Amino acid sequence: MPFTAEHDALRETIRDFVAKELRPHAEEWEAAEWFPDSVFRRMGELGLLGLRYPEKYGGQGGDYFSALVLAEEMARCGSGGVGMAISVQSEMATPPILKFGTEEQKQKYLVPAIKGEKIASLGITEPDAGSDVANIRTRAERVDGHWRINGSKLYITNGVRCDFILLVCRTGKPEDGAHGITLFLVDKNLPGFEVSRKLKKLGMYSSDTAELSFNNVEVGDDAVLGEIGQGFYNLMWELQGERLIGAAGSIAGAEVAFEETLKWCKEREAFGRPIGKFQVNRHKLADLYTEITVAKNFVYSVAEKWNRQEYPVAEISMTKLVVGRVTSLVADTCLQLYGGMGYMAETGISRYFRDSRLIRIGAGTDEVMKEIIAKTALGL
Repeated sequence: MPFTAEHDALRETIRDFVAKELRPHAEEWEAAEWFPDSVFRRMGELGLLGLRYPEKYGGQGGDYFSALVLAEEMARCGSGGVGMAISVQSEMATPPILKFGTEEQKQKYLVPAIKGEKIASLGITEPDAGSDVANIRTRAERVDGHWRINGSKLYITNGVRCDFILLVCRTGKPEDGAHGITLFLVDKNLPGFEVSRKLKKLGMYSSDTAELSFNNVEVGDDAVLGEIGQGFYNLMWELQGERLIGAAGSIAGAEVAFEETLKWCKEREAFGRPIGKFQVNRHKLADLYTEITVAKNFVYSVAEKWNRQEYPVAEISMTKLVVGRVTSLVADTCLQLYGGMGYMAETGISRYFRDSRLIRIGAGTDEVMKEIIAKTALGL
């Protein structure tokens, strides 16, 4: 196991926080399709939004496995949307600021994000461009010494509540493809930056997901993150961490669902004995336990490479692909073992069934992962 005594102590602290301050509100937040912004501030106070960030920016100076501990324990909060929103804050929208940002950008955006005082979002997907990032249409044009942004983004987590967005824009010609994309840090309060609508979803109810529009939003050169025209390549680096942390949280969610189902199978009786005593169900549970264990350990092995600053693109893609398959299997099998009760919202298994489906779509579909594996590992 890659975890040290320090990681174990961190896990105990986070598990206690989740059990006392998050889990009791899960049903309420799911029903409201929202959780309060105070959760970000509270987690910032506890140092949980900067576990692997340098102390000079308010972080805890830990390693990548500290972030994995948080992702795994957030899976126990009973509401997948909360964990996802926190991951966007700490592992998706802010890592590029640390890696590519200026000192001024780090002080303006990273430091308050780690404190939970500013909420971040990441703007990639558009109505006509999801996995095909190189063909986004949101455009930033150079006008009179500043940049003018026009376009729209879709399916943006934290989009309703965010204070700023890491925005992917086209700055070159359409024919430039990946070479004509730049990243911008854009404040929500700027004129022309609007939330078009809050979107309804199959799962992850408690997280806000938005469609955003940009109508002549003006920013200065200080809003450019990294080099002009290098946004696509910087974003590809970000997506590796996003996929890996997503896989870690998802397989942890599968483990929680399995634990709850195992308990149910030991307690629920049919035909005079616990349903877990029937061979067909025992074998289903054994299969799930095996698949979860294998997938989780594969996540850890790839995370060790990422922690060493390696760039294992094929392995990360395989991790996400495998975890997606396992979580789908776990979700379907666990719901089936619960029977009619599994179809009821009160058990939480139906919620997990809905929430777990996202890992096979978000940050790149299964099909995109296969394409990456074919190109990078197989030379096809």
